[in-house]
Amino acid sequence: MNDTLSVLALYLSKPFVQKALIVGVLIALCSSLLGVTLVLKRLSFIGDGLSHVAFGGMAIAAVLGLGSINMYVILPITVISAIVILSAGQNARIKGDAAIAMISVGALALGYLLMNIFNTSSNLSGDVCSTLFGSTSIMTLSNWNVILCIILSVVVVTFFILLYNYIFAITFDENFAKAVGTKVKILNFVTAIVIAVIIVLAMNLVGSLLVSALIIFPALSAMRIYNSFKSVTIFSAVFSVVCTLSGIILSILINTPVGATIVAVDMVGFLICVIIGALRR
Repeated sequence: MNDTLSVLALYLSKPFVQKALIVGVLIALCSSLLGVTLVLKRLSFIGDGLSHVAFGGMAIAAVLGLGSINMYVILPITVISAIVILSAGQNARIKGDAAIAMISVGALALGYLLMNIFNTSSNLSGDVCSTLFGSTSIMTLSNWNVILCIILSVVVVTFFILLYNYIFAITFDENFAKAVGTKVKILNFVTAIVIAVIIVLAMNLVGSLLVSALIIFPALSAMRIYNSFKSVTIFSAVFSVVCTLSGIILSILINTPVGATIVAVDMVGFLICVIIGALRR
């Protein structure tokens, strides 16, 4: 036990671990806040769809050789796709789930195709695996990743706090919100941008295929125990932060991929919440 604590204390003193913890907490907080809204609006799968789009954007950035500034390509592509998906959800000809499936599968296939045609790496399989399932090492987070994550996280949390009442209104009754004068289209537009930002931020930590877990599990876990929107949102944020920190620390101690470990901890946390909810009922 003492040896484990000593190893953990040694790692926690390392700058690369501190960066991972900071980024992990911020991503967990942001994804859990909007995750409740997405789950209640039956749009939880949008996280998975946009993560595939972000993979396509990352492939384009890799082909262009942008390296550390690939965010300038990935973020705009993901934002535009988020707007298209939410707009298509209002179109009777293309339902929301069909739009998500169409855009996500197309972007994933296009991204992999581009990476094969314009292969600039000697380890293509490793690059693809790292992008889809997260980095195998938390040392890959740069100072630029941390700074950008802090700035964008402040924007996301501020957006949620200032517009909490409006988000609550459009989550449960969008038609009523329109009737009382709420600018629903504008709010949905801004929400799409915020969702895209969260997806792009989370890709560096858990990978594009696992990023939707950070959105879905905390919200569903909170709903097993609480019923009110405010309580669910607060518990979801706390749950997500605790599980992410636990996942990162556990991945350090047992030398496992960060993203997969965080999702595994989320799954265990969800099962615990299901049991607690059943006992309370």
